[in-house]
Amino acid sequence: MAGRDGGRVPRYAAPVPALRIGLVYDLLGTHPPRPGAPPDLDAEYEPVETVELLEQALGRLGHRPLRLGSAHDLLAALGKGELPPLDAGLSIAEGYGARNRESWAPVLFEMAGVPQLGSDALALSVCLDKQWARRVVAAAGVPLAAGRAAHPGEEENLIQDLGFPLFVKPLWEGTAKGIGPDSRVEDRAGLAAALARIERDYGQPALVERFLPGAEYTVTLVGHAPPRALPVLQRALEADTRIGLHAVERHTAPAGGWRACLAGDLDSDLERELAALGLRAFEALDCRDFARADFRLDAAGRPHFLEMNPLPTFAPDGSFGILAELEGRAPAALVADVLAEALARLDLHR
Repeated sequence: MAGRDGGRVPRYAAPVPALRIGLVYDLLGTHPPRPGAPPDLDAEYEPVETVELLEQALGRLGHRPLRLGSAHDLLAALGKGELPPLDAGLSIAEGYGARNRESWAPVLFEMAGVPQLGSDALALSVCLDKQWARRVVAAAGVPLAAGRAAHPGEEENLIQDLGFPLFVKPLWEGTAKGIGPDSRVEDRAGLAAALARIERDYGQPALVERFLPGAEYTVTLVGHAPPRALPVLQRALEADTRIGLHAVERHTAPAGGWRACLAGDLDSDLERELAALGLRAFEALDCRDFARADFRLDAAGRPHFLEMNPLPTFAPDGSFGILAELEGRAPAALVADVLAEALARLDLHR
């Protein structure tokens, strides 16, 4: 990713005594195996380094992070009456298999009366279901690529309504799950195969959109009253398919390998427009504290909303790590400031 520098997030002094903050997460390699599961089933799960970075960030604020494990572990602790006393909770757990999966831990925190950093359960579920998210942001005046949810057998209507090329992806997945070189389709046979694959492998409808050929950007959004956009980052595309390189590089490469390209220039006018659209979508979807909005340009250079991720990765090599590097800071320092603002929203940190 390439990006532009920008201002730093405000800092806060830690209160006394330290807060006890429960962390809920899913780690790579911990998903129970399932026959016939796609190879990217746990693609949204995190390496342990992400949890360690969150612990470092909270430690910088003088707080005490407590590892609670997955949403299932949180459920078990609540059921046994063994949940330790908590001042707040932070879930980055993705769950699996359902469009409410990112909301499992937030609902449990809510039931237990534990204040939560980040977006609440409803916002998480609405954002994860891309069709619902599209309806909300469209009503707020954010441009979208033409498209809709679809099942196998709807090919003829999709072709009549949208034409080709099309882009086909699962309706409620993230981290490019279910996206590969064959997600861009140019004919009826390719469309039928893509729809059938998503229903078979992911057990859900597909989102079918008119393919946009331009550059792809991601906008990290943080804070509250009001929220703000951090410097915009451009995503590398694969040169031949024009699909995001992060999506295709986990698939078998053709002869000569995958070739990266940056499809456009990020000038100040475009960055301001992307930031404004990201903030509009963030507020329309009622996100809180942190999120990432993805956009793609059409052939005329106009940005269109792709999706909102209210659980952006805090991994050291993810967007927050890149933004911290642009500012010449440690990733944990930037994340600490973001979490401090989230705690301030809860009136737990000043």
